[in-house]
Amino acid sequence: MAANPKDTALFVSTFFDELMRLGVSDVVVSPGSRSTALAMTAYEAQQRFPETINLYVDIDERGAAFFALGMAKASGKPVCAICTSGTAVANYYPAVIEAETSRVPLILLTGDRPERLQKLGAPQTCDQLNMYGNHVNRFQQMPLPSGDVQSVAFSRQIAREAVFAAMGYGSAAGVAHINFQFDEPLKPDFSVAGVFELGRSKVDQPFLCVHKQLSSHLTTQIKELMETGNVFVLAGEETCETAAEAQELISWATQNQIPLLADPLSGLRSFDEAVVIDNFDNIFRRKDIPLPNTVIRFGRYPISKPCTQALAKLRPIQIVVDPKETRDFNTATDIFIPSTPLDFVRSLVPAKPLANGIQEAFCKAWIELNEEEAKRISSVESQQSGYEGAFIRKLMQLIPESSCLFVANSMPIRAVDAFYTKQDKQIEVLCNRGQNGIDGTVSTALGAAQHFAQTTFLTGDYTLQHDLNALALQREILKYHGGEEAPSIVIVLMNNNGGAIFDMLPQKSEESYFERLFLAPQDVDFSSAAAAFRVPYKKVTTVAEFEAAYTSFVAKPGISLVEITLPLQGVTSRYAAYQQEEKQ
Repeated sequence: MAANPKDTALFVSTFFDELMRLGVSDVVVSPGSRSTALAMTAYEAQQRFPETINLYVDIDERGAAFFALGMAKASGKPVCAICTSGTAVANYYPAVIEAETSRVPLILLTGDRPERLQKLGAPQTCDQLNMYGNHVNRFQQMPLPSGDVQSVAFSRQIAREAVFAAMGYGSAAGVAHINFQFDEPLKPDFSVAGVFELGRSKVDQPFLCVHKQLSSHLTTQIKELMETGNVFVLAGEETCETAAEAQELISWATQNQIPLLADPLSGLRSFDEAVVIDNFDNIFRRKDIPLPNTVIRFGRYPISKPCTQALAKLRPIQIVVDPKETRDFNTATDIFIPSTPLDFVRSLVPAKPLANGIQEAFCKAWIELNEEEAKRISSVESQQSGYEGAFIRKLMQLIPESSCLFVANSMPIRAVDAFYTKQDKQIEVLCNRGQNGIDGTVSTALGAAQHFAQTTFLTGDYTLQHDLNALALQREILKYHGGEEAPSIVIVLMNNNGGAIFDMLPQKSEESYFERLFLAPQDVDFSSAAAAFRVPYKKVTTVAEFEAAYTSFVAKPGISLVEITLPLQGVTSRYAAYQQEEKQ
């Protein structure tokens, strides 16, 4: 039975209307045929409600999903991605898994052929039911579109359910996958009266956040543990979502003399406060570590491997504070608090400070060691070329206030952890740490950049090469999203021409397999790649050249690329002098 274009328009448009009413404002479309109604409705919504919907087009479904993920990561709001049927849907899979483990709200709207064409050899058709398995918070198979009152009500309800699932109400943020069946003709007819408005509720749909307070018994137990002294907080990724949250947490820690061991993704290194311990990766390499009796961990474990390994061996009492799960691969959780860090802290605010002599001495020892290591780390600034740390130090001096630093995995995030020391400069540091992978990272960074006037994307050559076609978004960003007012995105490429991280890992060897299988030099001419996508480009070898190139691109609309050349081998020795005590 042929589709009715007016029914299709009503069914899909009311779905989109409900998404907009619930605050969804960004949609990423990858062109395709079976998703015509979804794509055209998103376009129609953007034309009718330009202040409400932002429409992006990315021809690569894999990159498009990561681009949507980046926007959602930066904004904290669900972002929609639309694609056609078949392998297009499969190309979303890497981003689905990253969104799941990073708890990023995504709504995936996929086009599909009707049931009568399934498993009969129809082109571009595969089984899309529960395509992503248990990696999504919700899957919904939609019926063929209909414009009757009951069908429109159902369409709106599923839109609400998609937003609630993506936001993680009752669990954690993640992915909602809504699979739409469409029969031909595929084009919707938007001339029908009330195409977006039909079936709207008279009441706005608010987001309701219920904050849980700790029980009095649990609060007493935690306070008793803290009063024994030698307590620190391990502040992992997204410990603080805002500067105000960070300041409240720092105030609590200062009052109680509790060191805050701040991962670069915690949001705390933007505050130059004594209790913020930013160089703990170095401290855990020392023999004179002030050992904790109790560790309060916010969110996932930090990037620092020496820290994680030391705590696994030491096995202090560990209190894990996380909204959903322990994420404890060391199986060391003693108390699990299903809460946000801020709600946890507020539940513990005492009538008087908990700090005692033991805790004060413990905190003082951490502060003094942190200051020692800060001096060691800063000495890398004397290097002018060949050292990752020198370029990171200069970048953190130059990066504009209130901008975003998106960091790729592998060596870049480790370089940031090692050399980014705290400063009173508000910047948002983001990274795809859910899977620690390089898949789709360029697209994610460009997506996140849509919510900042200025973004710096720090990456290695493997990561940039893996998602190089994301640079094609240069045209989309400049032509449809601001022109001269478009976001400025400076890609800082630390190019060691291969997998330098393996120099730090057990695979390292002098045998021939090591270069062939792990270092794997690629010899990519990134200047030609930049030229292909009309991305302004400069190549540098010294810190002075980097400063000139970077500052010339800051505030320039669209994507720019600065390439830093670094040696492939010897990365361990380049870090060692700034991470370990010198041998006597």
